[in-house]
Amino acid sequence: MASDDKRIASGRWHPPGSSRSAPAVLLAEGKTLFVRLDAGGDPVSLGELARTEISARVGRIPRRVTFADSSLFETDDNDAVDLWLSKHGKKGVVHELERFHPRLVAFVFAVVVLAGLIYRYAVPALVEVAVLVTPPAVTEWMASGTLLSLDQAVFSESRLPEARQTEILKAFNQVAVLSSRGVAGYNLNFRQGGPIGPNAFALPDGTLVITDELIDLADGDMDMIIGVLAHEIGHVEEEHSLRQLYRAAGMAGLIMLIAGDVGAAGEDILTNGAALMSLSHSRDAENEADRISVELMAKAGRDPRAIGRFFARLEEKLGLDGDSSFLSTHPGTSERREAIDDHAKTVEAGGI
Repeated sequence: MASDDKRIASGRWHPPGSSRSAPAVLLAEGKTLFVRLDAGGDPVSLGELARTEISARVGRIPRRVTFADSSLFETDDNDAVDLWLSKHGKKGVVHELERFHPRLVAFVFAVVVLAGLIYRYAVPALVEVAVLVTPPAVTEWMASGTLLSLDQAVFSESRLPEARQTEILKAFNQVAVLSSRGVAGYNLNFRQGGPIGPNAFALPDGTLVITDELIDLADGDMDMIIGVLAHEIGHVEEEHSLRQLYRAAGMAGLIMLIAGDVGAAGEDILTNGAALMSLSHSRDAENEADRISVELMAKAGRDPRAIGRFFARLEEKLGLDGDSSFLSTHPGTSERREAIDDHAKTVEAGGI
């Protein structure tokens, strides 16, 4: 037998029922295992693989080979034991499961589910609370800082004649008085848009800005101009900009909480990802502001479809794509015009 001995691993041998141990080596011939002490001599333990118990591999815990007579061989060389077992068609199930880290998979799954629940329920709730407790002084500070920055970097003083500004302001007030904030809740500003061109936007405190380029684009259509401003009133009334700001911050915070410190590049990617996830809310907000524009214009006795005409003018003059895009913060213009017409019909029919 000695000439055919195949060495498996070194370790220590424990006699049956004894705590004593001695240096030994585990060997095999075919599927017969046996242990020989380093001191030499005949095998001290012998047994067929089928009648020998080999402990499962768990991390770096030493393997135990228990023979039928209760003698025990123990070794740290787990790889050698696994290699021999694999040659005889046996694999360590526990070790294979451990290699796949089932607990880690379960943990990741739990984190994903928890993140989904937070995104679906906690973030919207926190956004509403944040909007509710934000004092007017904060929105005024945000608006003044934003407008000041834009004036320094983008805008220049409006070249619109004062009489034209007064005319637009008067028409705007006729619509603003019908809003929940009233005329006093809004501050309309005229600017040259420069690189941003035809545009209008609202800041959270009710500050509205309309550019000369947008007024030129309307080509004397006062309803179109006021329809756009009524749309901006809708954003202010529904606190859209404040909600989107808090939502983006909440999403970025949630992702950072899960991902941890991922470095500057990863932070940029995740932050931008959070912004992308908030785009669907932007589209909803735009549709809601369109509906408010239709309703305010109808109440003021003006054309409720004027905001839709503005989008058609944008398509005509600027060649904007009428289709929706996932990466667009606004719905497609053709889609919006259709929704505006449908809502105008409902309003005109007395449905609202």
